Amino acid sequence: MPSVELSFDPRLDLLFQSEVDLSPAQIWAAWTQPEHLLHWFTPAPWTTVECEIVLQAGGIFRTVMRSPEGQEHTHSGCYLEIIENERLIWTDALGPGFRPALEPFITATIALKPLGPGRTLYTATARHRDETARQRHEEMGFTAGWSKALEQMVAHMQQIQAQAKPA
Repeated sequence: MPSVELSFDPRLDLLFQSEVDLSPAQIWAAWTQPEHLLHWFTPAPWTTVECEIVLQAGGIFRTVMRSPEGQEHTHSGCYLEIIENERLIWTDALGPGFRPALEPFITATIALKPLGPGRTLYTATARHRDETARQRHEEMGFTAGWSKALEQMVAHMQQIQAQAKPA
């Protein structure tokens, strides 16, 4: 699927942007390797207990989140665009192999822009089918949730980096 410039519609879309002390490659690894994503993806006190990634257009992106009370929520979709260390787009409007989904909610984009050594502008965009879906996502805590997840990602990846350094 060719890369296209995506516009932002404030009536339908939500945006979260932050400068982080990770390289684009570190963020890419956090988003594309289940062994990392399991540690940070769901804002605490919830946890991510399963993750399946087939990193190709049409490949699956599936997570299972668990509440502290044990309630589970599965989210499944497929990748639309993959540009290593730059942009990742997936949607739940389609399942693996581009099969239509029953109840689409979101198309998500993660864009990474290097700001210098070990620093990245991280932009997450959530596109919705209508204003009601956008509002529901905002009321679910889009900004707080994505902010907390990003904090958890940074902490996890910095811990991995610190462990990799020789003593």
